[in-house]
Amino acid sequence: MTTPTLPPLPHDRVDAIETAVFGRIADERERSRRRRRGIWGGVAATAAVVLVAGVVGPWLTTATGTSASSTSTEAGGLTDPSAGDAAIAPEGAADSRSAAGAASGTAGSSATAGRDVVATGSSTVEVDDVRAAIDAVSAAATAAGGYVESSQIGGGPVVMPIDGASAPAIGSGFVTVRVPAEALTQVMEGLGEIGDVTATSVTRSDVTEQTVDLRARVAAGEASVARLTQLLAQAASVSDLVTAESALADRQAQLDSDRQVLQSIESQVALSSLSVQFTERSASVTADPAGFGDGLSAGWNGLVATLNGVVFGLGFLLPWIVVAGVVAALVWAVRRYLRRRRAAREG
Repeated sequence: MTTPTLPPLPHDRVDAIETAVFGRIADERERSRRRRRGIWGGVAATAAVVLVAGVVGPWLTTATGTSASSTSTEAGGLTDPSAGDAAIAPEGAADSRSAAGAASGTAGSSATAGRDVVATGSSTVEVDDVRAAIDAVSAAATAAGGYVESSQIGGGPVVMPIDGASAPAIGSGFVTVRVPAEALTQVMEGLGEIGDVTATSVTRSDVTEQTVDLRARVAAGEASVARLTQLLAQAASVSDLVTAESALADRQAQLDSDRQVLQSIESQVALSSLSVQFTERSASVTADPAGFGDGLSAGWNGLVATLNGVVFGLGFLLPWIVVAGVVAALVWAVRRYLRRRRAAREG
């Protein structure tokens, strides 16, 4: 049986097929190149947008904030303090104008007074006497105008010698004091006179924006509470009285909360926190050659300690051994029963 063969194609037909194939390949390459260019163009456009937003965004925020502050100041200056006393409805608008004026005035005073910074220090000191060192730091804090917030003595590891004699523990302790912010550096430098400072660090956090915002909210809340108190006295109906009392309770609660937060932050700014960890220096060990009796005593103590450990370990493992034995016996009995049953079926 002969294999059929196809008739040869004309040269012009072969050329046309090759031209079509190469044309398709070229089109596919062009489409792939266009897709890559589109992807890279999208990536470049995204990067450009992110870059522009990162550069222009802060400037626009600052400009918008400045413009809003100027507008609020103008509005606060045009506010009539007597407006809104005749009814309860205009009270919200008056509160907004008062808050804007208070924020503008407080921001101006803070800018001239400086920044509000919370400073926190910590140190580790090696001393000969932990109790005396804690007393010295407490006295230094009190002399600087601060006070002791907390302290603790003890907690060091106990060293037991081989011969069983008593040995003093290596003591440790800590003290946390609050000192005026301007005296923090002086008190920390004085730690070098108490012992060997092995580690020290100071952390500072700027809270100016928080204090400015809280002072503005407190001022606005006080003005709002004062107006609501006047409206409460002028209420002509029961509904007006109930509405004024509810609004006054809400504003008073918010005002108390803002005052507490502001007082806490101002206390942290005025009085910096310093935590000092004390460790007692270990006594130097002098060489003391031991004789036969000392070696025998040490060997006997080691033997007793080893036997105690073995007995303790056996006592700890005994319940587990019993449980493991019971489980092993049950498994062995089940396997024996299954073997006998299988043997009976096969017989």
